[in-house]
Amino acid sequence: MSSPNLSAESPVVSAAPETASVEHTILIVDDSATERHLAGAIVQKIDGWRTLFASDGKEALEVLCQHTPDVVLTDLLMPEMDGLELVRAIRVKFAFVPVILMTAHGSEELAIQALRQGAASYVPKKSLARDLAETLDGVLAAGQSNRREQRILDSLVHHETHYRLDNDIALVAPLVGHLEHQLERMRICEPSGLVLVGVALHEALTNAILHGNLGVSSVLRESDDKAYYQQIAERRTRQPWCDRRVFVSAVLNSQEAVIVVRDEGEGFDRELLPDPTDPANLGRVSGRGLLLIQTFMDRVEHNEIGNQITMVKRRS
Repeated sequence: MSSPNLSAESPVVSAAPETASVEHTILIVDDSATERHLAGAIVQKIDGWRTLFASDGKEALEVLCQHTPDVVLTDLLMPEMDGLELVRAIRVKFAFVPVILMTAHGSEELAIQALRQGAASYVPKKSLARDLAETLDGVLAAGQSNRREQRILDSLVHHETHYRLDNDIALVAPLVGHLEHQLERMRICEPSGLVLVGVALHEALTNAILHGNLGVSSVLRESDDKAYYQQIAERRTRQPWCDRRVFVSAVLNSQEAVIVVRDEGEGFDRELLPDPTDPANLGRVSGRGLLLIQTFMDRVEHNEIGNQITMVKRRS
């Protein structure tokens, strides 16, 4: 395995006046020495770039642990760890290092998967000499913008937003996604934990609309599913239910996120809720949402009348 340094496979940086300085680094990953040489020669002709090399995805990760390039340019079909696996690993461990794919005939489907997994762009190998410089400029500009934004977000000490929702279940998923994005950008929650937080938020918002504002009991769903949804549809257009709104606030700082969901319903007596952790009640619809919320959040509180829930997620 070659050492993670400037490769001797090809001249890496063109001769330049002593006053000139290298601005950007690209890591070229390809199991073919010939292909690495060709890609390196193309990069050599682009002002302000130097190259690092790796023969497969596994070696590329070793290089990334020692040096942080501005861009990774990788082949897709490689032994040990292919380009798709490399994209996934970089997305997790080096999130702000963009990846450009070198695609060849027969790797199109894999390239699509890699783009969906987080690759920034791609260049067909046959047009590498023509298109690489322009692609590097575009990807680097976007990457620098993201890094600058993250520096600002790292400096953000308090972020607060407020929302007012109609009794429309279709609004729940977009708001959950929006809140997840806020938590991720402020690094309150790792990507793997966002799904669980999203489930908790979805349950809280759904409960506020259906059981809080519309006053539809989950007990009805257990006995008559059709009547349950019919009552939801009716109450969305009839007073006093249709005039009620759900209010959401999200306060984020460097240590935690505090999300409050309040409805305008009559509330509920928490003592009447079946214990969802009791094996006898696990199959019941009633209380399931609260169990999920309590499981996925670090602290959960209700107000006295039962129409407001406060959920706290601490930075992991």
